[in-house]
Amino acid sequence: MEITYLGHASFRLKGKNAILVTDPFDPKMVGISFPKITADIVTVSHGHDDHNRSDLVGQVRKVIDGPGEYEVAGISVIGYPSYHDDKKGALRGKNTIYVIEVEGVRVVHLGDLGHKLSEDALEDLGTVDILLIPIGGFYTTGISEAIEIVQSIEPSITIPMHYFVEGMNKENFGKLSGVEEFIKESGLATERVEKLIIKKGEFGEDKKIVILEKKS
Repeated sequence: MEITYLGHASFRLKGKNAILVTDPFDPKMVGISFPKITADIVTVSHGHDDHNRSDLVGQVRKVIDGPGEYEVAGISVIGYPSYHDDKKGALRGKNTIYVIEVEGVRVVHLGDLGHKLSEDALEDLGTVDILLIPIGGFYTTGISEAIEIVQSIEPSITIPMHYFVEGMNKENFGKLSGVEEFIKESGLATERVEKLIIKKGEFGEDKKIVILEKKS
C-alpha cells in the first residue's frame, strides 16, 4: 500500500486494485492547493468545506460520509461516530472516525476528532498499524491530547495531520499549531518521506512518527 499526503486532513491510499482519498478540501478555504486526482472511494469525516469536497475528486465510485461498514474493490471501511469537540458535538457537530483496511494494513483516520477516546472506542479501533491524527488544536485535539491518544492506541506509525503550514489561510487556520512541537513533545523517532510504501508484516516493534511531504 502507498500513502501520499494531499494536505490538511487529506490522504491518498493506493492499493493494488483501488484508491481511497480521505477528506478532500476546498483549496480557497484552506489556502493550499488540492491536486487534480481520481479515486474509487472518498471518505468524508464531517460536513465542513475543508473536509467534504468529494466533488473535487474524479471517477469516484463511492462517497462514504458517516458511520457504517463498507467494502469497495477490496478496501474495507468502517466508520465510527465521534464528535468534533469535547461537548458531544454542541460546538462543532459530529465527526466520523474511519478504520480503513487496504491489503491487510489497518489505517485509522480520526478526522476532526475533538475529544479523547473512551475505552469502548479504543476497543472498536483494535490493532492500528497507521494512525492519521489531527494535532493542530483549536478545532481538533491539540498536541498534548493527540499524544495521549497515540499512547492509548499504540500504532506502529503515527502520521500527523491538520496542522499549520506556510501558505495556509491564516484567517481560518492561523491558530493551528505546527508539527515540530508535536514531534518534540512525542519523543518518538521521526522520518520524513514523500510517500509511505508499506506492506502487511513490515511493521516493526518500534513506534515512530512519519511526516509526509504534501503532494503538489
